[in-house]
Amino acid sequence: MQIAEPNRELAHRHRDPDQTCPPAQTMSKGDMSALPGIGLSRYHTGSWVGADMKRRDFIALLGSAAACPFAAGAQQSTIPTIGYLHSASAEAVADETAAFRRGLEEAGYVEGRNVVIEYRWAEGRSDRLPNFAADFVQRRVAIIAAIGGDATALAAKAATATIPIVFMNGSDPVKSGLVNAINGPDGNITGVSFFAGTVDSKRLELLHELVPQAGEIAVFNNALIAETEARSKALTDAGNTIGLKLDFVNVTSDPDLDGAFASIAKRGPQALFVSGSPFFLIRRARLVTLAARHRIPAIYAWRQFVVDGGLMSYGTSFTESARQTGVYVGLILKGAKPADLPVLQPTKFELVINLKTARALGLTVPPALLARADDVIE
Repeated sequence: MQIAEPNRELAHRHRDPDQTCPPAQTMSKGDMSALPGIGLSRYHTGSWVGADMKRRDFIALLGSAAACPFAAGAQQSTIPTIGYLHSASAEAVADETAAFRRGLEEAGYVEGRNVVIEYRWAEGRSDRLPNFAADFVQRRVAIIAAIGGDATALAAKAATATIPIVFMNGSDPVKSGLVNAINGPDGNITGVSFFAGTVDSKRLELLHELVPQAGEIAVFNNALIAETEARSKALTDAGNTIGLKLDFVNVTSDPDLDGAFASIAKRGPQALFVSGSPFFLIRRARLVTLAARHRIPAIYAWRQFVVDGGLMSYGTSFTESARQTGVYVGLILKGAKPADLPVLQPTKFELVINLKTARALGLTVPPALLARADDVIE
């Protein structure tokens, strides 16, 4: 996919760190906590003297402009560039990206007005992420938003120890090596985490409640999840507790997906658990189609699958987490330090059920389960 080129003059106009121009105002941690909301930051814009200045004054002004070439257009020169790094494709996560921009706007930044965003989409290929991250570092972006899984955030972290990074991922960021602590991350990185592993067992229980006759369940995993091994062990323990046998299948490519469903048909699991991964998210239409074709009940991590015809999902709101990520990016652009911003954790999870899909599979949703659903698609 061809990526639109931004205004290079604007995106790469940087001040010399040794210049003596008055700096743009930034927000201290104390200033930030004192605000009832998030307002626009103010930038030094310089000023022009009267038109009747004397010739020597004009020459002096030219001299000062040579020493400080950005003074006359300082507002433009302080417009920051965000490097937006995502493991998925633009089409697959359009709602999520729109929510990120809304968060930025809450912080006072509007794309094309006082901030530039350069987008890089790995389209499910994690091998592209390191080069994209390195390119952002070379371009000297003001901040990197690393969205879409552990691989994205880890690629950004490996590329720079100085440019601020705000991630959005699904795993425990301490266990995956992104930060050393949730409440006080050190260095240049913070973000929003779903802690998806903490709800895997709940998701399994919900699937069992809907399909109690299923004694064996297939689990689709993907390498974009950094703590796949630990999460698989925890899920196995949860399955043992309720008497379920789990059949783990690692899916890393499109051919793997076809093979995984062929394996289900041959080995006989009666239900499917799809782990939360950007890899599956961008292939959700295909996953939902294959699950329907094989007539296998499946539970997913996010509502987007159910909206597209999947049976059921349980997890945090993707768009809300993206909005929070945008707010954090805005706060850091105002002057906050990543180490002063704790890693945000979800406080709300949603259960979404597609009744049309349930009927097509010959399933009756228990009334107690239906009553707990946050959203029911007819």
